[in-house]
Amino acid sequence: MNVSDHGRLFDAHYYATGLGAPYQRDEHWMSFFAGIAARIVAEIGPATVLDAGCAMGLLVEQLRLRGVEAEGLDISAYAIANAPEAVREHVRVASVAEPFERRYDLIVCIEVLEHLPRPEAERAVVNLCHHSDDVLFSSSPLDYKEATHFNVNPPEYWAELFARQGFFRDLDFDASFITPWAARFRRRSDPPPRVIRDYERHLWELRRENADLRQLALEQREHLAAAHARATDAAHQLQQRDQATRELGAYAARLEAELALKNAHIARLERLIEQIENGRVLRLLRALTRSPRSRRQI
Repeated sequence: MNVSDHGRLFDAHYYATGLGAPYQRDEHWMSFFAGIAARIVAEIGPATVLDAGCAMGLLVEQLRLRGVEAEGLDISAYAIANAPEAVREHVRVASVAEPFERRYDLIVCIEVLEHLPRPEAERAVVNLCHHSDDVLFSSSPLDYKEATHFNVNPPEYWAELFARQGFFRDLDFDASFITPWAARFRRRSDPPPRVIRDYERHLWELRRENADLRQLALEQREHLAAAHARATDAAHQLQQRDQATRELGAYAARLEAELALKNAHIARLERLIEQIENGRVLRLLRALTRSPRSRRQI
């Protein structure tokens, strides 16, 4: 596949569907590249930058807005044709594997080389290193399903390619504002023992962090287990209390029912007494207990 054929893969359909969200000059992508540009200016401070694989030149636009002499190139004629008018003269159709016209303080290459066949991608790494001493690089180690991902590799693959050119990861620079796997590779002339020392320092820090996080995870697991046991015990106690409450409620209901029966019985007795008190027999008995005169009147 030649450059022209390869470039045709990245057409309107690709930019509409191949990058998750449609790739266009909208709030999402402008905000993304504005954040990257701001970090580059603040933490690297280059005067000249090449965005190798610039697509529509959105990062070039954001860098130039911040006073950086930025240029871009991309293999997609469609992308370059749709670059913002303000940067159209600063971007061009070209391959990242072919020699550039000049050197730059910084070359940015974000999610590009996984789209190239391996031999071309390896030539591109050599080319990047030939035209700058500082490369901000990212290439997806994931997403094998993407149709244009011909050369997906883990980070160590790219690190080895850069190391062959005398470029090593800047271990003190955090490039995760681009992607979790992004890295800054810089030309170093230090002897191997010095480079190994820096890598070992970083490796120790990561191991120490990993050990501390594992210990924290174990402690949190123990706390969660204890909390779960307390919650289970509290739930059991609450269940017992609910059962006791239900039993007390049932007992109270029985007492109320018995009391209602007794009240009804008392009411019947009171009515019976009232009937007796108002009956003829009781009137006669009352009369008999009166004085003799009263009895004679009876």
